[in-house]
Amino acid sequence: MSMQITISVEDIVLYAELFDTATSRAIADVLPIMAEPQPWGGEFYFEIPVAMPLDETATTKIKVGDIGYWPPGSALALFFGPTPLSSGSDPVPASAVNLVGRISGDATVLKKAKGAREIRIARTE
Repeated sequence: MSMQITISVEDIVLYAELFDTATSRAIADVLPIMAEPQPWGGEFYFEIPVAMPLDETATTKIKVGDIGYWPPGSALALFFGPTPLSSGSDPVPASAVNLVGRISGDATVLKKAKGAREIRIARTE
């Protein structure tokens, strides 16, 4: 069963869905998460207290709005545009990520939050 979450960064609020996977459930178990987002092109990533291996969803084929978990950095990644490895408009992660969720609506608004000091991920009330 998927879970609805809220992503808040400065005055930007986005809604998203966490998929029904083992990695997504591990992330849901540690919500809410507050962290400093690190930009990497059109991606924010930040370390979370979850340690999971690559799973059956692992991929480098990402679309704007996807949410991934990157095992080498125990990091959650929010994709909102091309990254330094992109050759087109789709984001490309540094290496495979577990696909754990999807942002509803226009994820590209996260471009306005570059330089933000805190991101908050929580269950939608």
